[in-house]
Amino acid sequence: MKTFLKALVAASSALLLATAVHAAGEADGWPSKPLTFVVPFPPGGITDNTSRLLALKLGEKLGQQVVVDNRPGAGGSIGVEYAVRQPADGYTLIYGTQGTHAANLALYKNVRYDPVKDFTPVHGMSESPLILVINPNKPFKTVPELVAYAKQNPGKLNFGSAGAGTATHLTAELFQTTAGIKMTHVPYKGSSPALTDLIAGNLDLAFDYAAVVLPFVQSGKLKALAVTGKSRLGSAPDLPTVAELGYPGAESSAWGAMFVSSKTPAPIVKRLADAMAEVIVNPEVLAATEKFGSVPMRGMRGEKLDAFVKSEMTRWREVVQNSGARLE
Repeated sequence: MKTFLKALVAASSALLLATAVHAAGEADGWPSKPLTFVVPFPPGGITDNTSRLLALKLGEKLGQQVVVDNRPGAGGSIGVEYAVRQPADGYTLIYGTQGTHAANLALYKNVRYDPVKDFTPVHGMSESPLILVINPNKPFKTVPELVAYAKQNPGKLNFGSAGAGTATHLTAELFQTTAGIKMTHVPYKGSSPALTDLIAGNLDLAFDYAAVVLPFVQSGKLKALAVTGKSRLGSAPDLPTVAELGYPGAESSAWGAMFVSSKTPAPIVKRLADAMAEVIVNPEVLAATEKFGSVPMRGMRGEKLDAFVKSEMTRWREVVQNSGARLE
């Protein structure tokens, strides 16, 4: 019996050693061909523009071209479902967000992937807080005044969004739950028509990205009241955070992180993470990040990113359930 156990242990050790050597060997020869960066959103938006710059700089670090592959649909779920079916060899990278890897699980009935089991988190890329903006002709001029008005007039205030289930929608839902108010949601097909109606006075308020709303704020067409991030924006330093105004529970940001298939060899994941850690602080990338009103996710990798994604899944599931939003 002892002889059998010794043989079993020896065989197991040999298998583990062979597996480790094989994985290291895969990493040594990787990458030997171009990589694909699956971006589950349409070309031309902030996400797409950011991903193309990241892909360019990542390719320079890895010595191979990184090609952006846009596969939009179902809030990003279609592209992620495609990516998870590709070989786990480190050549398919996934642009994941708080939508694809958190909120979509509660928003859509048939999400055919598991953000935790099917993916390995590589590295966070950037966080983009949203800005609360109002029509400047409204009777409230500050967040406390807005909340007081909303409490006195339940359901009377309406807020526009780029569509049900988007960050511009769910951020507003989170805010009204935190503030203890009830507003009416008016979904649009994109931010532009929503902001057009807000400027015209047909809407009362909206939450949207800095790059989208700040030009209107600077021209006086909209008034900014607060930013939802943990800290003030460099592009709008005088704008207080929701936490500073007494609503820390309303803090949120739309985030983007890189993922690969869960079976990707660990040495390849590490090489990707190390490269992305350098890419997100590249001066050109930092300049673009600040221009978009975003901040780099420094140090957000491995177990830390995994824990963050799990917490986001719980948080946005609750927001979706409270909002009653449900998409096909």
